[in-house]
Amino acid sequence: MERTFRGSFKPTCKPHTHKDRGPELPPSNPRAPSADVTWSSPSPKHLHIPPRPPDGSWQSARQITTPEQSITMKAIYAFPATLALVYRAWSHQSLTPAGIVAAVITAIAHAYHPWNLPFALLCTFFLAGTRATKVKHDAKAQMTMASRGTSGGEGARTHVQVFANSLMASCLSLLHAYQLNKRKGAILDTTIPNPSGTLCFSWGGDLLVIGIIANYAAVAADTFSSELGILAKGEPHLITSPTLRKVPRGTNGGVTPLGIAAGALGSMIIVTASMVFLPLCGDDSAGKVGGGLGAWTTQQRSTFMLGMTLWGVLGSLLDSVLGAVFQRSVRDVRTGKIVEGEGGAKVLIASDSGDHADKNLKLATIKAAALHGEGKDAVEKMAANVDVNALETSDEKKRYDPEDKHRKPTMGDAKPSRVVETGWDLLDNNDVNFLMAFTMSIGAMGVASLYWGVPIETILDL
Repeated sequence: MERTFRGSFKPTCKPHTHKDRGPELPPSNPRAPSADVTWSSPSPKHLHIPPRPPDGSWQSARQITTPEQSITMKAIYAFPATLALVYRAWSHQSLTPAGIVAAVITAIAHAYHPWNLPFALLCTFFLAGTRATKVKHDAKAQMTMASRGTSGGEGARTHVQVFANSLMASCLSLLHAYQLNKRKGAILDTTIPNPSGTLCFSWGGDLLVIGIIANYAAVAADTFSSELGILAKGEPHLITSPTLRKVPRGTNGGVTPLGIAAGALGSMIIVTASMVFLPLCGDDSAGKVGGGLGAWTTQQRSTFMLGMTLWGVLGSLLDSVLGAVFQRSVRDVRTGKIVEGEGGAKVLIASDSGDHADKNLKLATIKAAALHGEGKDAVEKMAANVDVNALETSDEKKRYDPEDKHRKPTMGDAKPSRVVETGWDLLDNNDVNFLMAFTMSIGAMGVASLYWGVPIETILDL
């Protein structure tokens, strides 16, 4: 249908071309902010940002989500997801009450991040780790024994265990959230001439992100290796032994091929989840402010996934080395099983109560002398109406009474019922886990800094 226009108004139209980029800018500013920008170095941290137009079109062209909007959007799904995890932990008794509180605090620290990545990795690690713990739980419980004398196996995790695995990731997540929020403000601030950095994750991007992924890849590999490696058909070999001598199942530092393969599976699960939830820079944002250099190539994706997966496996092996050297493994003499401390705590043996035993011996000697006996070999005189059999029965009950805090971990012939299999008594299991996670996170950022050519001192730059 042909339209006619009355009056002197005559519309003029011209075909649209890809060269039309909106209103023309003054000669001093020949390019709009969304146009191609030049890079002063291959690293996306050194963006050369063109001057902003004075008409205030910068903000509308960037369409940057403010931190307040990010927090609001994250709360919509982070809050119910946290409640679901808490309910699952409570119903499956996978966390103690204090462990649940620690998990909630950790979830809040991860959900504060503008990206979905940290919170998604936390959920993935919790779900995958608890699932690995439940695999043949009854069979694994018979392979070790608890320090209280019952069957072993992983019970409800405490708050110390939660923080040992996630504290480093929580700190890095909060640091990177602060960095991203400051970076957004710098890009929107017209008083800052040349803001740098990306709002997406580019190849050679923020090192803090590498530390977060490395933390969960390492602890997931360690969890899978410990929970599934114990099911291997053959006995484990001590990783620090020159002859790789065989040790009982559950020994700190004991490794098996199945355990290493299980660790690789756990690390791969975390790395795969990171590639799903990472906001990778794409071609649509290439050359724009905070948009990175372009989309990741297939080779870059493969290199990243392979490197991070292997790094997680190395973390599991490092945990074995630290456990073999600095964590004491205690073996029960009667059963030959490894004794596990409750909540990852240390296990006491007879030598730990040596001072207490010496004190009791001195008191007994003084008491015998006061009763006119002959030192420690004296026999206390008793009244004629005392039932000797009743006293002996009472002494036997006290000797094996589990409620007696001063009961010695020895057998009837006074020989110790628990002996040290490997390791020094310097760290407990939680200390080893945190030290491993800390080392692997810092180490991953250092390796990425060298590989990408990003100076480590720029780790907190905007």
